[in-house]
Parts: sequence; structure tokens; C-alpha cells
Amino acid sequence: MKQKNPSPKRLTVLLRLWNYLYRYKWMLMLSLFLTVAGNLLVLIGPMLSGFAIDAIKPGKGRVAFDKVLDYCALMIVFFLVSSLLSYIQSVFMINLSQKTIQKMRKDTFERLVDLPVGYFDQHQTGDIISRITYDIDTVNTSLSNDLIQICTSFITVFGSLIMMLLISPVMVLVFAVTIPLSIFITKYITAKVRPLFRERSEKLGELNGFVEEIISGQKTIKAYHQEETMIARFEEKNQAATQAFYNAEYYGNIVGPSVNFINNLSISLISLLGAILFLHQMITVGKLTSFTLYSRKFSGPINELANIISELQSSLAAAERVFRLMDEPPEPADKPGSVEYRDVSGDVEMNNISFGYLPDRIVLENLNLKADRGSLIAIVGPTGAGKTTLINLLMRFYDPNSGHITLDGTDIKDATRKSLRQAYAMVLQDTWLFHGTIYENLTYGNDSIPMEDVIKAAKAVKIHHYIETLPEGYQTVLNEDGINISQGQKQLLTIARAMLSDCNMLILDEATSNVDTRTEIEIQKAMRVLMQNKTCFIIAHRLSTIENADIVLVVKDGNIAEQGSHTELIAKKGIYAELYHSQFQS
Repeated sequence: MKQKNPSPKRLTVLLRLWNYLYRYKWMLMLSLFLTVAGNLLVLIGPMLSGFAIDAIKPGKGRVAFDKVLDYCALMIVFFLVSSLLSYIQSVFMINLSQKTIQKMRKDTFERLVDLPVGYFDQHQTGDIISRITYDIDTVNTSLSNDLIQICTSFITVFGSLIMMLLISPVMVLVFAVTIPLSIFITKYITAKVRPLFRERSEKLGELNGFVEEIISGQKTIKAYHQEETMIARFEEKNQAATQAFYNAEYYGNIVGPSVNFINNLSISLISLLGAILFLHQMITVGKLTSFTLYSRKFSGPINELANIISELQSSLAAAERVFRLMDEPPEPADKPGSVEYRDVSGDVEMNNISFGYLPDRIVLENLNLKADRGSLIAIVGPTGAGKTTLINLLMRFYDPNSGHITLDGTDIKDATRKSLRQAYAMVLQDTWLFHGTIYENLTYGNDSIPMEDVIKAAKAVKIHHYIETLPEGYQTVLNEDGINISQGQKQLLTIARAMLSDCNMLILDEATSNVDTRTEIEIQKAMRVLMQNKTCFIIAHRLSTIENADIVLVVKDGNIAEQGSHTELIAKKGIYAELYHSQFQS
């Protein structure tokens, strides 16, 4: 694979990394200055060593010890100062890399927040987490270590080359053979290795996604005794990731030994040529020693650069994955002049709505729905009929392919998403609680709610008594995702949180699936009292709990197949009646 210049994608990644570093240009410039100063001091050492050797004359007692001691003392001073500058520079680089990575991680997270729901429906959680953790940490390692190593290497290489030219331009001709050979081998191998590191990051992301999936489904796996099956599947993913790592590291590490061999070859040629020049009195022993030391300094960084090529490839692949996430299109901006919903009444209407998550797979087709303010709308139907899709469209998590949805007579596309979503309180089947107190979770989004209202809502959903039995009551801290309470209790808390939100509309998507039927009925009665004059959309499988709904919408094959009250639909003896009676058959 021939590649004379960096590919546009790779060059773009490098430029974007540079833009992050350039935010802290003064710290970067100071680090570079310290790097240059420290390395120049080190480069004086071989020259002083040559002077000290030339102070030793042939014959007994002809050593100029005063000069030798002076040169050695100067070398010690220069090396000490260089080490001190190197230490200070490393501290600056650590600080610089951490600031850069902090900014990159912040930008990545902010983009995650701005992404549409559809992105998370199409990507594994573990893979997303891998990008914001492992991939960014890989970039951090490169910034804090490899970047300064590259700078040091370039300074050492050019400084050593200048010093060698001053000592013996003839002997420098050795590198006219070895350097092009090193460059050719490095470019050839890295061109082959680059895709392997990209694959390595992708396979690790897939492995992390699979592990996240397995951890979240441990109860189901154990219930179905599928431990061995999941171990086998994990082994496949693990083997693929291991093989990808092996391939990248194996072929990446070929560069170092290959270049190292060429550098050692150059030392052999220098020794041979130096001996010839010394015989013809064209170079002194001291200068030959200095040249040899400079040649090692010249070749050493080239070898080190070759050794970190694999790390650079890994970092570029990781940065590419991070930037690919950053480049994902955010949720579309609101139209210019969009209105903001204020004091929403709750009149909702859907006209001729057609929608599909994929262009060739339509979920809803020519759907019409009307929900008057203050009404309780129950949405039922077979699995996959499009019930949850209705909610996604009402909240504008997705926009319909055709048709219009209006709220209080205004097309929701003509309003801001923020004001639209703030008009709804939403409780999903997959409950979400965060690390914090019960009170903080209940007042999420509105921490000014008084305790009296919080207790009232908790009592309404039959969770107050349980909270009171906890050691710290409403100040009890929940673990991440509320794992120290039951699933049913989590749902009761999220329902209470929705009731406390200052919204005129409520969405319950299978929100009471983890509580018993009697509690569900009591909760709905309490909600009817506490949420009077508010429009409610409820998706439920247990049809006995929606008998008091104002309107029952039966969704089938993406259309409203039946519509009416519970009594009317039972009397109709259609789809709803069949679904209802099937739940009570033995």
C-alpha cells in the first residue's frame, strides 16, 4: 500500500488534536522551550567528552588532568541542569495533557447530550462508554508521553547532525545510506499497520458493549441458565478483540527492531570509516569518540520514534473514533422564530401521521388521533403495533415522515423542543434513578418543591411508608440507578417524580408494569385527583387498569384500529374485547 502523504482523514485528526493543544499555547510553548534547552545541554556532553579524551596524550604522564577535570565538571553541571529542566518540562506536559483531555472529554460528553435519541437506539452503550473513557485515555497517553518524546527526538536528531557535520562531514555520508532505508521501512510498515489499530479500537468497543449488555441482564441470564452460552459468546468477542490487539501490536512492533538493526549497522560503518580516517590523520581519537557518541544520539531517537509508531497509530485510531462521535449530527436545531409553549392546556391532535425508523419499514401509516385537554388516553395493542412510537413522536424524539402533530393548535415543529418536552412529565418502563438522595431524585428538575408536596406525592403512589422505614427517610442515598431498592419501588419513585413536575401533560409508557394490579389501580385513582385538567397518555398491557380511561386507542399495524371508552369497545366485541378477555382466560 503506497502512501506518500498522510491521508486527509489522518491529517484532519492531527489538526484537530493540535487545535486542542493550541488552547494552552503558552504552556505548550514553555514546555517546548524547556525541551529545547534541556536537549541542547545534553548535546554538549559528547563534545566535552571528546575534548577530555584529546587532553590525553600518548606516553606516560602526559595527561592534562586539569583540563580533563574541567571538562568532566562541565558535563556534570550540564547534565544536572538538563535533568532539572526535563523534570519541570514533564510536569508542564502532564498538566497540559490533562487540561487538553479534560476539554476533549467535556466536548465529547456535551455532544452526547445533544445527540438525538435515535443515535443511542443504534449504538451499544458499552461502545459509547469506551470512546469517552478508553479512547480518550489512549489519546492522553500519547499527548503526555509520545508528543514530548517526538519533540525531544527531533531536537536530538538535528542537533546531533549539526555537530557531526562540524566534526567530520565525510563520516556523515554513512547516514545517506541508512536514513533513507529507515524511512522507507517505517513508512511501508506503518501504512500496513494503521488499519489494524483502527480495528483494535472497534473490537474493544464491541467487547465493552457486549459486557455492558451482559452485566445489565444477569438476572435473566441466570433465570434461563444461559451462563455457558454467554461465556461462549463472550469468548468469541474476547478472541476477536485479542486477535485484533495481537495483530496491531505484532506488526506494529516490527518497526522498532528493523530500524534498530539499521542503526546498529550505521555504527559498524562509522567505526570502519573512522579507523581509516584516523590512519590518514584526518581525525583525532577525541573527535572520533565525539562523533560516535553523536551518532548514537542521532540514531537512538530514530529508533525510539520507530518504537512509538505503534502507540501513535493506536492514539490516532482512538482519536478518530472520538472525533467521529463528536461529528455525529446533533438533534436538529429549532426552526427560526419557533414559539415557546407556555401554560399548555393539553389539546393534542395527530393528522395523517406516517413514520418508520427505517425508510423501507413503516411503523405508523396515516394515523389520526385527537386527545382533548384533561382527558386520560389509554393506548393498547399487540407488541410492535407502534404504541411507544406514538410517544416518541409526541415528544419529538423523532419527527414523522409525513403528517402533522399539533399541541394547543400549534404544530410542534413550529415550537421549541425544550418547551414541548417541558410540557410533559414522562415515566418509562425502564426506570432511571441517579446517585443521590430520595428527595433529590423526586425533585429532579425542580429542586424548589417543598417537602410537604413531596410527601403528598409519595403517599399517593404508596411509597411514603417504605421511605419512612429507611434509616434516613427522604435523605437516604440511592446507589446508581437505584440498585439498593426493588424495581417496583423504583417505578413508584419515578411516578411520584412525574406527579411533582409542573407539567400539564403526562406520559406513562408501561410505567406500572412492576407493581401489583391493586397498587396500580390506587395509583391511577390518586393521579386522577392530583392531575385534574391534565392530559394523560398511558400505554398499558394490563387492560383491567385502564377501565376508567376517557378514550382507549387500539393500535394495530400502525393504525388506530378501534377507539372509544372501555365499555363501548367491550360491547363492540372487536380487537380490544379480544385482548381484554384473553387476559382473564385460564
